[in-house]
Amino acid sequence: MKSLKQNILTAALLATTALAGLTAEPVSAGENFIFKMQPSKGALTCLPYASGTVTVSSLGPVENMHVVVRNLPPKTNFDFFVIQTPEAPFGLSWYQGDIETDANGVGVADFVGRFNIETFIVALGSDVAPSVHKTGTFPDAATNPATAPVHTFHLGLWFNSPTDAANAGCNPAVTPFNGEHHAGIQVLNTAQFAKNWGPLARLKP
Repeated sequence: MKSLKQNILTAALLATTALAGLTAEPVSAGENFIFKMQPSKGALTCLPYASGTVTVSSLGPVENMHVVVRNLPPKTNFDFFVIQTPEAPFGLSWYQGDIETDANGVGVADFVGRFNIETFIVALGSDVAPSVHKTGTFPDAATNPATAPVHTFHLGLWFNSPTDAANAGCNPAVTPFNGEHHAGIQVLNTAQFAKNWGPLARLKP
């Protein structure tokens, strides 16, 4: 009987933890905010068990984002982005960094930046932009579009290479989500949160 009660309690605690990523309650500065990343629609057929856990910790003027991804192809590079919306066309996005998996398909990375309800992109007007990648499927734009402040509260993870995606049995489509603008498909995202109110919005400065 004691064992049964312990199992029920454990299950209840796990369920509570899983639901914590979906809560609408804001998280105050100084508290850790933990939430999950789930397989994208494009990765469900080839990597149905892929997952991610994100812990955002306030450091005062900035936040630390600790990311752990699991059940991905081993020894493979992925690209991590902060994005406006979790699924295509993704809205405004920026390249946060790389995550490489080990022999067990586990990857870990830490990023430092502004990861809370104040995270945004703004362009008061159009101006000349650096043109580094001038060829390929997604060449650099010569100018930026003007935009009022746009908040970016979602996260996404992409294959660094379409070839790696194909080797994992996924769609080999080319996307612009890496440093050379020649990446594979999105693997993980935060689409379990509202499209216009992603997880980063829950953390207050």
